Amino acid sequence: MIHKNIKEQIKDALRSRDTIRLDTLRGLNALFMNDLLASGTTGEFITDDKALALIKRSVKQRKDSIEQFTKGGREDLVSKEQAELKILESYMPTLMGRDEIKLVARIRIDSIKASGTIDPKASGKIVGMIMKELAGKADGTDVKAVVEELLGVPK
Repeated sequence: MIHKNIKEQIKDALRSRDTIRLDTLRGLNALFMNDLLASGTTGEFITDDKALALIKRSVKQRKDSIEQFTKGGREDLVSKEQAELKILESYMPTLMGRDEIKLVARIRIDSIKASGTIDPKASGKIVGMIMKELAGKADGTDVKAVVEELLGVPK
């Protein structure tokens, strides 16, 4: 379980005096505990699916913060956020590459073409279908880029 694993790693970070790792993991544990309390479940740990969703949200928040701090010229905060981002990303599953996404997208698009024509404006619906199929295995930005490339949507 991810939640249990993170609790154990908090102890390791304490022993090694790794403050950035400790702060990041404590923040994650707090998110997990808040979710556990909000859902009203009686377990000690949240499910891995919920844990991954919360980690993914934290990763997105760190990326947004890095962008904002870079614009604001706060390199000290950028490096801290990047260190935390690296720690958080270590818990994320490996995402599919564009070539793998292209294989899945090509199959989906070919099956849709077999039943009729595809309007390039319908790329959003196709991206949605592929994202549902690849749930958590691919980045939405990559899926969108691949679908637009295959449909010949102008940029």
